Amino acid sequence: MKNISLITALALSTASIVAAPAALPDPSKLPPASKQEGVAFEKDIHPLLEDYCVHCHGNERPKNGLKLTSVENILKGSKDHKDIVVPGHSEKSRLVFSVAEINGKIFMPPKPRPPRASMNGGTNSPAPAPAVPAHPWKPLTSEQVGLIRAWIDQGAK
Repeated sequence: MKNISLITALALSTASIVAAPAALPDPSKLPPASKQEGVAFEKDIHPLLEDYCVHCHGNERPKNGLKLTSVENILKGSKDHKDIVVPGHSEKSRLVFSVAEINGKIFMPPKPRPPRASMNGGTNSPAPAPAVPAHPWKPLTSEQVGLIRAWIDQGAK
């Protein structure tokens, strides 16, 4: 009986550690928010998200349940995080840290993986050429991150 209680306690403590949200990096390392006033989702932010994010976080099969196609979907968050955008607080918004890539651990869009070694059946035939990615990887610029910060700081509307 003692062993079962110990196992249960260990399992519960492990689950609480795993479920605890990861701390965000130091916000002082973020690019500054843009000085642009009246930043609007449809005019300023939606085109950025379309270019960089929606191929993985669109309406079809959004990764981690995060849809970046509308303000409403963004504010719902993902399966793991509800604080993707905290209106009025870009320094607390996971989206900003993801696109800013300031610590090498949290970043979007993800960097492409190198092609895997070919399994050509042990023959001497050449490996097939790697497929060209449908959406080439390119990180957001500091100015683009600043625009997203300004949108969030101005209320994420």
